[in-house]
Amino acid sequence: MAGKVDCEKLCPLWPCEDPSEFKGVWVVAEADENGIHEASLQMLTPARKIAEKLGSDVTGVLVGYNVKQYADEMIKYGADRVIVVDDPAFEMYAPDVYGDAVVQLAKKYKPEVILVAATMRGREMAPYIANTLRTGITADCTDFDVDEKTKDVLLIRPPFGAIMLAYIKTPLRRPQIGTARPNVFPLPPRDDSRTGEIVEEKVEPRKPRVRLVKRQIIPRSEVPIEKAEVIVSGGKGVGGPEGFKLLEELAKLLGGVVAGSRKAVDAGWIPHEKQVGQTGKSVKPILYIAVGISGAAQHMFGVREAGVVAAINIDPEAPIFKQADYGVVADYREVIPAMIELLKKAREKGSLEEVLAATKQT
Repeated sequence: MAGKVDCEKLCPLWPCEDPSEFKGVWVVAEADENGIHEASLQMLTPARKIAEKLGSDVTGVLVGYNVKQYADEMIKYGADRVIVVDDPAFEMYAPDVYGDAVVQLAKKYKPEVILVAATMRGREMAPYIANTLRTGITADCTDFDVDEKTKDVLLIRPPFGAIMLAYIKTPLRRPQIGTARPNVFPLPPRDDSRTGEIVEEKVEPRKPRVRLVKRQIIPRSEVPIEKAEVIVSGGKGVGGPEGFKLLEELAKLLGGVVAGSRKAVDAGWIPHEKQVGQTGKSVKPILYIAVGISGAAQHMFGVREAGVVAAINIDPEAPIFKQADYGVVADYREVIPAMIELLKKAREKGSLEEVLAATKQT
């Protein structure tokens, strides 16, 4: 176990803490009128792993308005208890307002670990929490472990080169904070028999720095890529926006969506919210078709949970062929139209399952 910290060796601007006084693993959840974000429930998977190695428990944290109704859902997915701050003052989300509420709770309960899903909200709120608590934070973790000797949590993530793994720990500060992107960890099994404690808390809401002028919900015409079962993804080899129109036609026939690599996004051929990879989103489709994508480590990191990866590339030496389940060395402008024609004929005869079966046979 970690010993008491020598306060004289610490930065005088930061308060001295004894790590042994902090206990428990927290998952700060994101919730709205549609319920708890699935990415937050996924974070319960590494939370349970850490808690078991520390001999501790898992606590869910819900901050918002009309969110108490979702507390039991976190328990069913693995939390031992849930701390709820349900107040009209939190009807409008603001990172500093929500983050400050978590800070107040953390100062009272002293959790050893705080995990946050790296959604758009999580990415801006988690650093606020870490900075206010004067502790470390590691973003976009791909795994977590515990140092058996010191009991420090190991926050594991690939550096920007994505050719190795960095093991990061915060030995002198608590809580230890880490984020992970959606779909990096699987959703834990739901157990309706699980029971746990629900604790209602009151905090002093921070005065928001912004004022909501107007709120408009933008309807989605398709499912987001992180939830899609079939993805047709294009890279630099597609050549331009015209090529993506062909990919969109194929994706529509397969009941899927279109995505792209960072190079395609940087070129302006596809929006950033459809980017797959280390600096984009992690996806877990049943079928991932990579068209004109070289297969750099940064991109493949985002598709590691895909069921089947099929690659189409004109370069027989493209790295993606070493990781794909199926590969076609050819010009996509010849392959995709042939696939589209085959799918149209198959669709006239049967269901989507038969269409996919026909595709696999070819």
